Amino acid sequence: MSRARLVGMGLCGLLAGCQSANDSLIPPASAQRAAENAALSTSRRTAVVDAASRLSSAVVSITVSSRRRVIERSPWDFFFIPRETEQLVPSSGTGFIVKSDGVIITNQHVVAGAESITVTLPDGTDLPGTLVGEDPTTDIAVVRVDRRNLDVVALGRSTDLMIGEWVVALGNPYAFLLGNSEPSVTAGVVSATHRNILPNDEQPGLYLDMIQTDAAINPGNSGGPLANALGEVVAVNSSIFTGGGGSSGSIGLGFAIPIERAMRVADEILRTGRVQRAWTGLEVAGPSAMQDWKSQGGVTVTRVAANGPAARGGITEGTILVEASGRRLRNYLDWEAVKLDLHVGDKVTVRIKRGSGSETREFTTGDLPTSTATKVTVLRGLEVVSVTPAIQAERGLRAPRGALIVQVTDEVARGTGLREGDVILAINRSLVTNAKQFGELLEASRADQAFRIYFERNGQTIFTDLVFRR
Repeated sequence: MSRARLVGMGLCGLLAGCQSANDSLIPPASAQRAAENAALSTSRRTAVVDAASRLSSAVVSITVSSRRRVIERSPWDFFFIPRETEQLVPSSGTGFIVKSDGVIITNQHVVAGAESITVTLPDGTDLPGTLVGEDPTTDIAVVRVDRRNLDVVALGRSTDLMIGEWVVALGNPYAFLLGNSEPSVTAGVVSATHRNILPNDEQPGLYLDMIQTDAAINPGNSGGPLANALGEVVAVNSSIFTGGGGSSGSIGLGFAIPIERAMRVADEILRTGRVQRAWTGLEVAGPSAMQDWKSQGGVTVTRVAANGPAARGGITEGTILVEASGRRLRNYLDWEAVKLDLHVGDKVTVRIKRGSGSETREFTTGDLPTSTATKVTVLRGLEVVSVTPAIQAERGLRAPRGALIVQVTDEVARGTGLREGDVILAINRSLVTNAKQFGELLEASRADQAFRIYFERNGQTIFTDLVFRR
């Protein structure tokens, strides 16, 4: 073979098994490395990665503008009282889409007092949001945007969660401050279930039957989804615990609202615009009875409304409740958790302590007396109902009669100092026995003449002096 011919054949002609001059050659070591990288690439796609990818397109950022009172500060504050003003303050949170026609679930505290709501989709699109309804008791709100064919989350169950199983939290911490609208992902495990969080100065609401996780829930994540490893939403991220008791950062104690409760509340809001609470007609001993719970093995009934649901079921004052709706009652928060998930008309089975044993009672829940009572509107922004024995029992009031404020506008509240839940007892020297009389006494007052209103608030009787301007 000539030298010219050898060059013309190239390397392919000298190697056995070479098929064509276009075939690429990979040294054995490189081929092995490529196979290892392919295997590693496959192993990188974990259940957490899959869960996040299934959810992220349905997680939105929510930016809210609300009017809040702020105190103006100056170097003269030492000598003078700082002035209070109102400003529009922005805040942010997270939500997730549950219906393709723009229905979004978030936390109520994210949208509380909102004058405007902006929903940012994962692709960066900003849409105006409308607050459909909110429920402070469960910390759930429903927001809607005018958009169709949106991606929605898959819903799972919180009832079969296992302690220690993987969960994924998605949210938008610090919202636009991070420069884009893609949701952040944190992973952890289910630390505990059925957690009841006691109220405190910074978190006055009751968070009941919560799911605890060590997946980081940072500021701005409130309202986002907590999902299992299948990418199914099992809860709504709601609160975090920090060293100072606030919500400025995560230390591995995150809490989320079970998805069954969130969806029940959302469905009621979409159907009727509000959440209808069920009435049991009984009260149990509160935080001061902690030692009694431990020694008695249950919670003590402290008040029963005459002819109320519990009374008709044979429950009397002093009865010790051991179990309700299949849930063990260790303290009053367990009972509150049971009530929170009851519908009007539900049958409630309770086990009560009887001597050294126990027996079962059953009753059917009813409407809250305040929801069925006749409403009287006064001052064009104050709605009251007459206090009845049933309402007294429902609200735990000291006053057996009077006018209970069930709704008050911000303007009237600022002008009078009155709040929802106050019971009007008297105007000047005239006792108020019902809602209608309260309205008549106000109408009879003379313009520009001061008068004194006595009312009950948190069990205390206080008064305020007002001037009625027509």
